[in-house]
Amino acid sequence: MSKAQNKQIKLNLPISSTHKLLKFCYFIMAVLLCACGNNTSEKSTQETSITDQNEMSVDEANDSKTILCFGDSITAGYGLDDSEDAFPGLIQQKIDSLDLNYTVVNSGVSGETTAGGKSRIAWVLNQPISIFLLELGANDGLRGVPLSETRDNLQAIIDKVQRKSPETTIILAGMELPPNMGQDYTSEFRAMYSQLAEKNDVEFIPFILKDVGGIAELNQGDGIHPTVEGHKIVANTVWKTLESLISL
Repeated sequence: MSKAQNKQIKLNLPISSTHKLLKFCYFIMAVLLCACGNNTSEKSTQETSITDQNEMSVDEANDSKTILCFGDSITAGYGLDDSEDAFPGLIQQKIDSLDLNYTVVNSGVSGETTAGGKSRIAWVLNQPISIFLLELGANDGLRGVPLSETRDNLQAIIDKVQRKSPETTIILAGMELPPNMGQDYTSEFRAMYSQLAEKNDVEFIPFILKDVGGIAELNQGDGIHPTVEGHKIVANTVWKTLESLISL
């Protein structure tokens, strides 16, 4: 038998055998397509699930309300090894322990006066703020700045917050001065905060350094800035006012 005849015999299969071979090929292709389709579908479902979870995480982060502490070196945590040991950081720890959806922002600047606060408040208000804690004035008092000027600057800051964000809750933190500044000046300085709080109908902490100011072991060597232990007491003082303002 010639090679040509042999090739012709191999190619000229019976019709029934050809149909069986084609059906088998179609079956294999169908199985492979189904398998690929299932893998693609499963992968797509997993990717969609991951995307949804990521979007939920972003949404939850965006839903967090802001408590902004706007102040001087007391807020900034001057002299501490870790700024998280300052009262704003301690309040954040308290909030986290209660699983509350609030973020505490420390906007304290050491050496800040009310004039300095007035000049930077507009930039700070570019973010949504739920609660605004205003702690300024001590450096004005220690420098003997006229009380009328300090009062006007604090009022200007309050006005800007209320105009920019009427729904923001304002807490005014009062301060007291050492007696060597003169009886009249220190008395008027103390009264200035309660008057501003009443005039503007804002929340009020009479003395943010209550149970800390003037106590040597709770203050650093300068006798002005609280130690880590001192800041724990300050945080508790602030929390007593703050607790009723946030959603428990």
